[in-house]
Parts: sequence; structure tokens; C-alpha cells
Amino acid sequence: MSFASDCKKELCILENKRACCLKAECYGLLLFSKCFSVRESRMICENGAVARRVAEAAAVSAGVYAEVRADLRRKKTGAFTLEIPGEDARRTMIESFGHTGTEVGLRIRMENLKKDCCVASFLRGVFLICGTITDPQKEYHLEFSTPHLHLAEDLVQVLQGVKAAQFSPAIARRKNSYMVYIKESAAIEDFLTLIGAGNSAMDLMQIKMYKEAYNNMNRVSNCETANLDKTYSAASKQIAAIALISDKVGIEELPADLQEVATLRLHNPDMSLRELGERLSISRSGVNHRLRRIMEYAETLGTPEDEVAAQRIGK
Repeated sequence: MSFASDCKKELCILENKRACCLKAECYGLLLFSKCFSVRESRMICENGAVARRVAEAAAVSAGVYAEVRADLRRKKTGAFTLEIPGEDARRTMIESFGHTGTEVGLRIRMENLKKDCCVASFLRGVFLICGTITDPQKEYHLEFSTPHLHLAEDLVQVLQGVKAAQFSPAIARRKNSYMVYIKESAAIEDFLTLIGAGNSAMDLMQIKMYKEAYNNMNRVSNCETANLDKTYSAASKQIAAIALISDKVGIEELPADLQEVATLRLHNPDMSLRELGERLSISRSGVNHRLRRIMEYAETLGTPEDEVAAQRIGK
């Protein structure tokens, strides 16, 4: 099952203990479905638990019968057809929420959402019928789909008006629908908690913590790798300079302090400056200063390539 399916499964076992919350959830379920019309209409619902919840809510709250049946044409997807038969029944349903069925465009009637608990129940219904959430392992994305622009705009206002959380939803057009979406992980966690999907919210937070820890480990590992590469690169140049001095004049020609660090570097090419300093009982900057003097001296002697060229000319 997908993360969105798990969320909806968790929500479908919740019980509305207040009549106002039951009506608000039913309002969200029906208003954002394709059945909220006086004209004959039906919709396909891929989640059987959601389809049954719509039917139960419609019967208890709106007093109408909603027919749910398996869609035989979609056996592989396990879809269900949801329909409210009878024009009189559909009109009764619509009027129970303060609508007439003759509106030019559907809008959310706020008198159905008088209390904060009703707003949460309404949003739960909206999410169940037209919402989805992307697997947080991939990205953080919560969205609602509706073919009605005014409904999308009203939903944004409802989300922005929630007192228990701060949501910053946006609207995008996708083919013949309008998408209201939220992309902030913390806001999605708050939304799931608000509508009653506490376990799903905890799962999302755990996934987020794991991803952050994993990314931090990667950053540390990459930083350490970069530092090692830098150390090896610098060490190889230092060893090349020491080898040049050894070949041309001999390391014993160096001052005693430089001989000491040159010998230690030759035998320990993978040591950092700090580790070399600990061996010599001097600071890191002291080691760096001595190695820089060695490299500067080596530059006055030429390069290994110059030595090879000179030998070829002599021959």
C-alpha cells in the first residue's frame, strides 16, 4: 500500500463523536466529490474504505442513500463506483448543506464549519475524497484536486484560517483540474495531525529524521573525503620536493629542523599536519612553515623533469 492509502485507512476508522463534526466531514466528502449535483452524477473511487465512508456519512448526516458497487471494468485497480440515485435525493443532500443546486459555481459555505473541530473534520473529508500525499521517502507533497476554481480558492482560505497550524497552500492548474498543494514537511505533519492521522504524521517525522541524519552523514563523509584528498595532494607535492632535494644535494644539506620534518614526511605520507606536529612536538602551523621552506628550497633546484632533460643533453 502507498503512504496515502495508509493515511486514508487510518482516517477511515476514526469515529466522529459530535454530530456537527460528522456533518462537516460529510460536507467535505460530498462537496469535493463528483456527486454533489442535482443532475445524475457518479464518481470512481479507488479506495473502498473511503467509498463506504462517503455512503455512511451521506446516510447519517444528509439522510440520503449512496450506492457503492465494485467497478467490474477496473478489476485490477480495485475501483468502486459511487452514486447517489434519484434527483430528489440529490436535491435533499445539497439543500441539507445550504446549497440550492443552481449556483453558477460551487463555493464552501462557511456556516457548515462553525467550530474548529468542524474545520478539522471538513478537511479530513476533503483529503479522503480528493487528496493525496506523496511517499515522503521521495518528496514532501500534499495536494487536493478539484475541477472548480472557486472551491480551490475557498479551500486555500480554510487552510490559511486554521488556528492550530500555519499553512501556506498554493494553487496550480493541471489539465482540467485545480490543485491546492502544500510542500513543507512540517506543514504536512501538522495537517495529518489536525485531521486525525497521528500515526501517519509520526511515520512522516521518522522518515524525515532518518533522511536528515543520512544527509548529514553524507555531508560529513564528503567533507572528510575532500580533506583527505587535499592532504594526499599536498603530501605528494611535499614528498616530490624532498625527493628532488635528496637527489640533487642530499637531505643532510638541509638545516636540522627541516631534515627532521622531511624524514618524517617521507616515512609517513598519509599523516596530516596535525599528526606530524604531534610527533615533532610542535604546532600544526610550525610543521606547515617548515614544509613550505622545504618546497621553496626545492623550487630553486628546478624540477625532476629538468634533471632528466639535463641528463639527456649531457648524453
